[in-house]
Amino acid sequence: MTAKLLKFDQIHIEVARNASDDFNLFHDKHKWLQITHNPFKGPIVLGYQLNTLIEYQIRLYRKARHENKIIAENNLRFSNYQITFVNALRTETPFNLEIKKTLIKTIPNLTLGNRISIKSGEETILLGFKKETQHPLFLGETTFNTLPDLSGIPDKTQVPGTEYFLKRKILNNGNVKNFLSASLVEQSDYFDELTHLAKYPEIFPCSLASGALLEKAHLENHDFKRNPMVYTSHEISVDRNHLKTLKNGNNLTILVKQHPESEANTLNQTNIKLRTYDCFGLLQTNKVLFRLTMNLVPLEGILKTLRRKS
Repeated sequence: MTAKLLKFDQIHIEVARNASDDFNLFHDKHKWLQITHNPFKGPIVLGYQLNTLIEYQIRLYRKARHENKIIAENNLRFSNYQITFVNALRTETPFNLEIKKTLIKTIPNLTLGNRISIKSGEETILLGFKKETQHPLFLGETTFNTLPDLSGIPDKTQVPGTEYFLKRKILNNGNVKNFLSASLVEQSDYFDELTHLAKYPEIFPCSLASGALLEKAHLENHDFKRNPMVYTSHEISVDRNHLKTLKNGNNLTILVKQHPESEANTLNQTNIKLRTYDCFGLLQTNKVLFRLTMNLVPLEGILKTLRRKS
């Protein structure tokens, strides 16, 4: 299925940034000019805006094909996204989202999945898949049984005795609605006061992890103008059972673990070292709402590689 041509206006970027507290300069209508050697020539769409659009379009796809019945009957409670960002998407740029036919696999476990892509003309913006599973595909082995009591740990600090940076967020229905609309999603499919509908989407809580990374980098005195970083991939697993419990005003504790840079962890077919972060969204009693890995690289490294190829 290929959707009609879509495009993001600058107002969509502004609303999404404000709703998710994302102060990355790449999205700022003024400060993008301050980024050293910025090749994008204008503000670019947030990665989590694109992820949210993917979530919504697959939601419509599942509903039209009655696939939600398969998900419910087989307790496929985990929603998984693997997204590879190939190019940035500028504002005012027409694009389309393609969803490939659903594949159902039974070995080793039942999985329902679709390949996805976003393209602008002949240029690929992103590639990936969306899969429904009984168990998380990403970071499923990580548990939090031995963590200290997080309630007494100050915001934006390291959790003592662990590798985790802690960031607290309070969920707000207004921010979620704005982020949905900013992502070209019909927000009334999730929130309708007259019918008492208040259903949180999967991606929005995950989007707050991006702001947590920015907060961490800011405290570490990272220079966002001279050493900008860009996403290369997202790997996300969301527990839909916990998602159903979310309400306005709920506390979300985000834990961030940064991996050491390594020669063994580089961008495909380059020697550019990836900066990898594992992020977890915890609810009360340390229930894990989401598990995700984000990979970033310095913009400077990508530009050097492009210059060598040319």
